[in-house]
Amino acid sequence: MTDKIAIVTGAARGIGLATTRLFLTEGWRVAMVDRDGAELETAARDLENVLALDYDVSIPEQVDAMVADTETRFGRIDALVNNAGVADFGPIEETDFARWREVVATNLDGVFLCVQAAMAALKKTRGCIVNVGSISGLRASTLRVAYGTSKAAVNHLTQQQAAELGEHGIRVNCVAPGPVRTKLAMAVHSPEIIAAYHDAIPLNRYGSEDEIAQVIAFLCSEKASYVTGQVIASDGGFQVMGVGLPALRADKDKD
Repeated sequence: MTDKIAIVTGAARGIGLATTRLFLTEGWRVAMVDRDGAELETAARDLENVLALDYDVSIPEQVDAMVADTETRFGRIDALVNNAGVADFGPIEETDFARWREVVATNLDGVFLCVQAAMAALKKTRGCIVNVGSISGLRASTLRVAYGTSKAAVNHLTQQQAAELGEHGIRVNCVAPGPVRTKLAMAVHSPEIIAAYHDAIPLNRYGSEDEIAQVIAFLCSEKASYVTGQVIASDGGFQVMGVGLPALRADKDKD
């Protein structure tokens, strides 16, 4: 057991839960935060050295309580992983302001609020922050006007935070996952969509939640002690692919 303490938001499932479990195997203790209290309770039930907190990161008072409860229970905060997010997709003409605000409130405002609230504690430990963005914040796509824009803003917010907090020894980085094989993705992605993604990704597959968690844990470790202000795409090479390359690869296979 180390004395390291992490807050992981959106920890009831997916990347947040995988990150929590990985931290635990490395001896960390974790405050698991999620607004889905029932799912959070289920996720935390069999885990040791965790504190389950049913809070919404888009509500300032609940974010302040999240930090206060973590410090009361564990005495310190060494890492903040801002993973909570809303993946609401739809065409521009169907994205009214209420839908826009719901996405931005969690995906962007939540990151801002959590960092503000945890800053004093992180200054004491010279801790680190990892914001979880998305490949949709690095390249545009259909149906993602709110989601993609919110994640693009997280990229810049990460750099702002790194620039200002570095003098306090706080490192701030962003992980931008590409297509990940989550239960939700597999439920809504048709065989045609899956095949198209495989063709567009150099590694020819989706990533796993555990693979993203490994990058997050690395950025929170001493191995990344000189890494800050970076947006790291964990996407199987999806970001580097240019227009038309999947078709060129298909032609090559015919040779």
